[in-house]
Amino acid sequence: MEIRFMSIGSGSCGNSYYLGVGDYGILIDAGIPSKTIRMALKKEGIAFESICAVFITHDHADHIKSVGVISSKANIPVYATKEVHKGITQNYCVSKPIDPSYVRYVQKEEPITLRDFVITPFEVPHDGSDNVGYFIEVGDKKFCIATDLGEITPNASYYIDQANYLVIESNYEEQMLAMGRYPEFLKVRVSGPRGHMSNQATAKYLASHFNEHLKSIWLCHLSEENNHPELAYKAVTMEFGDYGIIAGKDVQLIVLKRATPSLLYRL
Repeated sequence: MEIRFMSIGSGSCGNSYYLGVGDYGILIDAGIPSKTIRMALKKEGIAFESICAVFITHDHADHIKSVGVISSKANIPVYATKEVHKGITQNYCVSKPIDPSYVRYVQKEEPITLRDFVITPFEVPHDGSDNVGYFIEVGDKKFCIATDLGEITPNASYYIDQANYLVIESNYEEQMLAMGRYPEFLKVRVSGPRGHMSNQATAKYLASHFNEHLKSIWLCHLSEENNHPELAYKAVTMEFGDYGIIAGKDVQLIVLKRATPSLLYRL
């Protein structure tokens, strides 16, 4: 069964990802305007009404701002942990609350089946109220998204290492952050174990955990202030080189744009 994947936005200005099979799909996060999501999907011939659920990773504004609007417009449920749903109700950036009839709870490590999707939330370390990545199985294909995490724990690694298709954070370049304009407390927060992954940390993990069933990697959630797409790509390809791995031959490597939809990838 073919999976369709598209990043609609990936960065601190807003995040949302589409994953589809057949004539329906899901969104992961809803931190950009519903109109932007609708237009991006329409450009690829995907009806907004074909979305059957939204899954939320955590309750920071750039991942949830439009979730209530999207839920009400498409009449679809919103899946998140209990703590994340609580955080959504308390976040002033959420433009419209989620109707209680559309609230659905997920439990970490407990798979749920949604038509052809089998979706397992898993814990990642970040400083939201609660934080998950998602491991998604469709037939024999395994898709994983791990965004907004300060480090890759053994538990997160268990799911990431199974993926055929992986979306993983590469948020900042270490030297740019160290020399940049952020105040010291924010530099400590970003680089801490409950902050974000650097290009270097992501590159080292990917190279040292590489396996032949991994077909595509998308680097996501790049910082506008402390990163460049070329730096993220170079960090991974250089680390791959030390392990004899060639991007473009052994695995597809793509850097997702912050505010521009990606291509629609057919997996």
